[in-house]
Amino acid sequence: MKILLSGGGTGGHIYPALALIRRLQALDPSVEILYIGTEKGLESRIVRNAGIAFESVEIQGFKRSLSISNVKTIQLFIKSIQKSKKIVKAFQPDVVIGTGGYVCAPVVYAASKLGIPTIIHEQNSVAGVTNKFLARYVTKIAVCFEEARAEFGKYAEKVVYTGNPRAQEVVGIKPSAILEEYQLDAIRPTVLIFGGSRGARSLNEAFLEALPILATKDYQLLFATGEIHYEKIKEQVQTHLAKTHSIAVVPYIENMPEVFANVELVVSRSGATTLAELTALGLPSILIPSPYVTNDHQTRNAESLTKRGAAKMIAEKELNGVSLTQAIDELMLHEDVRKAMAAEAKKLGLPKAADHLIQIMQEITH
Repeated sequence: MKILLSGGGTGGHIYPALALIRRLQALDPSVEILYIGTEKGLESRIVRNAGIAFESVEIQGFKRSLSISNVKTIQLFIKSIQKSKKIVKAFQPDVVIGTGGYVCAPVVYAASKLGIPTIIHEQNSVAGVTNKFLARYVTKIAVCFEEARAEFGKYAEKVVYTGNPRAQEVVGIKPSAILEEYQLDAIRPTVLIFGGSRGARSLNEAFLEALPILATKDYQLLFATGEIHYEKIKEQVQTHLAKTHSIAVVPYIENMPEVFANVELVVSRSGATTLAELTALGLPSILIPSPYVTNDHQTRNAESLTKRGAAKMIAEKELNGVSLTQAIDELMLHEDVRKAMAAEAKKLGLPKAADHLIQIMQEITH
């Protein structure tokens, strides 16, 4: 089987595609994979480093206001469709899957016009502009939140609820002694706090404000600042860290899923991939949606969990040291509350998400 994938711009579009690829390769080592992205996007490095065949097209997003760059965007879009058609004709895939980002538009559009079965995968509860554009052309629309169905109302018959392939990748991870790598106790109840790969200034500031109180707690904390904030925060926390062995501060956590499997509570942004992993593992969480994303989709993602009792949410404008500490204490000091939230999170998890998506791929290619 030959499969062409496209997705780019952010890790949220790339990592689900990679998780799907790894599952496909595990099921059938003879599967042929080609990935189309942009040279400027994260995908050019991440996908190549994963040893996957990679081709690129040049594309950029539309500006929301009238702009001369939109003329260039249209020209690039037309050129990228032509190049995509050439790549697709040469590779001859059985199915083409777009996981989001501007690069998907010409690739999936070109494939659909060539009569090849196509799927778009929408990770968020609010559909991205590219997927909304592609909805009319594709064979199937895979979603990760039930709330996303309404985003594709005109094409309801195409929508399938598959979940995020990253969920299947993390669900098999077993508890380990990984916390010892951060000089923490492997069996002590632990809270993981992070603000995404780049960190989140507001969360960092709230942590610094809460640190004198958090340092006195019976539970321990692992805090990832984001690499650009690390040196500054490290200076500010040195005196507190010298007095306690219950808090570790690091710039970045490379093996996040394994850490997830060894903590009792996560405090984080509410990106789609993170939520897929948390629900697959049945992990309680305190979510602080980023207000800086398109259509405020992280708030909608978080609300999908909070309304079912599967997470707590703190709006960024309400985030400070006091609100952060209170929210953590409500869960870490009350095991029954935490376990109830974990159970609700687990109900929302889709541990066979990659297999669901593969099944849809097989159905539309036969």
